[in-house]
Amino acid sequence: MNRRRFLQSGTAALAWSAAATYVPTTFAAADKPVRVGLIGTGWYGKADLLRLVQVAPVEVVSLCDVDQHMLSAAAGLVSQRQKSGKKPRLYSDYHKLLAEKDLDVVLIGTPDHWHALPMIEACKAGMDIYVQKPTGVDIVESQSMVAAARKYGRVVQVGTQRRSTPHLIEARDRFIKSGDLGKIAYVEICCYWHMRAQGNPPDAAPPEWLDYEAWTGPAPMRPYNAWVHPRGWRAFMEYGNGIVGDMCIHMLDMVRWMMDLGWPVEVSSTGGILVDKASKANITDTQHATFDFTDVKVVWTHRSWGEMPDPDYPWAATFYGEKGTLKTSVFRYDFIPSGGGTKVHQNAKMELEEYPEDKTEKDLEQHCAPAIRGHMKNLLECRESRAKPVADIEQGHISTASCILANLSMKLGRSLRWDPKTQSVVGDAEANQLLARPYRAPYVHPRPDAV
Repeated sequence: MNRRRFLQSGTAALAWSAAATYVPTTFAAADKPVRVGLIGTGWYGKADLLRLVQVAPVEVVSLCDVDQHMLSAAAGLVSQRQKSGKKPRLYSDYHKLLAEKDLDVVLIGTPDHWHALPMIEACKAGMDIYVQKPTGVDIVESQSMVAAARKYGRVVQVGTQRRSTPHLIEARDRFIKSGDLGKIAYVEICCYWHMRAQGNPPDAAPPEWLDYEAWTGPAPMRPYNAWVHPRGWRAFMEYGNGIVGDMCIHMLDMVRWMMDLGWPVEVSSTGGILVDKASKANITDTQHATFDFTDVKVVWTHRSWGEMPDPDYPWAATFYGEKGTLKTSVFRYDFIPSGGGTKVHQNAKMELEEYPEDKTEKDLEQHCAPAIRGHMKNLLECRESRAKPVADIEQGHISTASCILANLSMKLGRSLRWDPKTQSVVGDAEANQLLARPYRAPYVHPRPDAV
């Protein structure tokens, strides 16, 4: 389940910009630093926040978490890293953080089942937002997040940061946008890391520093065990959408961005727990999904057991074109022209010399840091212009909902046709009933027409 143990290192690539040419961006001319708050101070919440601190004169004024140990540790780290040296205000209830209405930007780094509600409330409070992927754990949550962003005129960046990954911007422009691959009709996306939790930890009382009731929130109440928090919640469908919702969304979103694809017209999926039936984890260990974009088929596979087909590309997208093949991952890319010709290889650049604090930051995925920095720069630029960011909430919604449809297809045992205009499954009342998960009382499920 810990992705860090699978990570590899790379060396060189272009620096980020919207056009794959590095254009330095400074915000030093601003009269006052951007005031920032973070809801969810765990692994990726801190990674996102500290990358923002690296690229702009921001002031982190508020942190919120239901884990008091995690909250306190994050406050100490932030005070060391931000220019003012100040410790942020601390909250255990995000409503109180948002009620201050003194923030320009809110970052949301909570577990997946807690993305929608604070994001919608932040829109109402007049703040711009960086929310981790996926947008919601169900499709109606995700629809409601788009509706809130549009209703309140907020700039919302989703943490699908492949769109800001320097070497992937280069690969897109050099081989796809240029036409060097020719027509692309088939793309394979995959994750073969053994990231599904194995074992059966005993249920236990939650630690006294964790408000487990609040942590669970609108999700079903499960007995607490050592996997649940921190980070192990990905083992349970109650809090997310399995490996498809965690890893497929990144690769699918990357393909959509590289190829300018919108909604799939049909989604189908098969799979299940085929091998590791003893684990307490209830997410699939094997799953196959096809996203049909009419002239382009994007096919996902994950398998958390056995050998991987290509150890250099364990989590990847491979574009098959008439003129060649392009293999891409967070670590590298390779272009192989058809019929001979010059192959091209490029590794990701870590930017460790430019940002030496990345070398020692606990749990940081160093290969992702440049992409997060690019994503944050884009968010701040769009705050000023009020333009849609590269991973706008609607783009995040399309990729999120497509992955959720894959899980629903597997559950129902049939393909699902999607109508983006009505935001519903065509001719399938049973599937449409599953677009919103039941919320645990007293939480109320958001609706697009009631945000």
